[in-house]
Amino acid sequence: MRRAEQPSRRNVLAAAVAAAVTASAGPAAADPEALMTTDTADPARAVPAHTVDNRFWVSYGDWSGGTAKGTRAVAGTRPGVVIAKPAGTVDHTDPHTGTTAAWEYATWTSPVHRLAVPATEAIVSWNAHTPAGTWIQAEIKGTYTDGSSTPWYVMGRWAAGDRDIRRTSVDDQKDTKSTVWTDTLAIDDPSTGLRLASYRLRLTLHRKPGTKATPTVWRLGAMGSDVPDRFTVPASAPGLAKELTVPRYSQEIHKGRYPEYDNGGEAWCSPTSSQMVIEYWGGRLTAAQLAWVDPAYDDPQVCHAARFTYDHQYAGCGNWPFNAAYAATFKDLQGVVTRLGSLTELETLIAAGIPAITSQSFLKEELTGAGYGTAGHLMTVVGFTADGDVIANDPFSATNEAVRRVYRRREWENIWLRTKRYNASGKVVSGTGGVCYLYFPARPNAAQRTALGAVGVRV
Repeated sequence: MRRAEQPSRRNVLAAAVAAAVTASAGPAAADPEALMTTDTADPARAVPAHTVDNRFWVSYGDWSGGTAKGTRAVAGTRPGVVIAKPAGTVDHTDPHTGTTAAWEYATWTSPVHRLAVPATEAIVSWNAHTPAGTWIQAEIKGTYTDGSSTPWYVMGRWAAGDRDIRRTSVDDQKDTKSTVWTDTLAIDDPSTGLRLASYRLRLTLHRKPGTKATPTVWRLGAMGSDVPDRFTVPASAPGLAKELTVPRYSQEIHKGRYPEYDNGGEAWCSPTSSQMVIEYWGGRLTAAQLAWVDPAYDDPQVCHAARFTYDHQYAGCGNWPFNAAYAATFKDLQGVVTRLGSLTELETLIAAGIPAITSQSFLKEELTGAGYGTAGHLMTVVGFTADGDVIANDPFSATNEAVRRVYRRREWENIWLRTKRYNASGKVVSGTGGVCYLYFPARPNAAQRTALGAVGVRV
């Protein structure tokens, strides 16, 4: 399970469900920095259940359409953006090592994306290759429905490795209307009707001075959402009986291992789930990559996933975009963070062979057969029984063999999709409102492409 009651993530969820008031969003005032091409007619925009808006930049045309300062778009089977000629050099002090170093940098800024769903929350995710001596920073700048704008918020400083910088979110970012909580930008008081009307994303690519190395970013996007305030959700009718053969790994066998990564396996539900799905798609780590792990440990790849998803500011492995970015470090894989609106949408994915990693919280008595309660936990949905019940690989299990669980459809649907719940003390706290990670091939087949499109994910 994830660490209990992490204040940053818990606060954002509480803020996002404070009220169900829907804004009457007026036109945003012009932002001088935003006077660039605006993708108001974006055909890739998707709005599942009218509460979620996904926009991802993935094609050569996407990367060519942004504003480049020292970057260039590259074509090929996996288009992206790279450093062409650095725009300058900056000194960066890593807050987690105290080391100051000079880095060449270049930037790419997206066009303005106008949200089809004015949002109370936005989560940015990316897929990138960062060879040694390189790293990236992802930022978002939003325009509110009252016409004012947010600052540029840093949504992550990220590298696949941990030798050059420490992978990190950034705390203490806010204005008078919104706050960044680890990996989520949230409106502080949704009951006012204020929402994010639009946003731009900015990438800053860094490399050591004098080298030719460059990060390559293949996918960048954000999920904006305005999920209704709810303790319960409508029941869905079963529509699929199918189970995917996904590897099963227990986080619990890793208790006490590598406590520098959030106290060991007890808190590794997110990387353990990620590793299951990565291996389902054929992702494998080499002996050289795993050489740092104690050879006495079973499933060393789970330890590796924990180390390389770890957020040094959050002090945990549960940063949602960091998990998606880790998945995309494996050959021919992509990863995104989004929200789904129903188990019917999950069935659509399973039917196409795509498992989903879901985030939920619940009391012990709210999920029959779990045997525990949690303030936040990730598990992997791998299928549905003939009765419509959920088949989940639940990493909070004593052994790998015990990971496969069958949970009652109605119970599971509610604990995943609600945005409010009561904790053990009777206090109203938050739920995730359908958050999930989706990992899928860089070149999905027709059925996979159709299923992803149906849930709002452009490929």
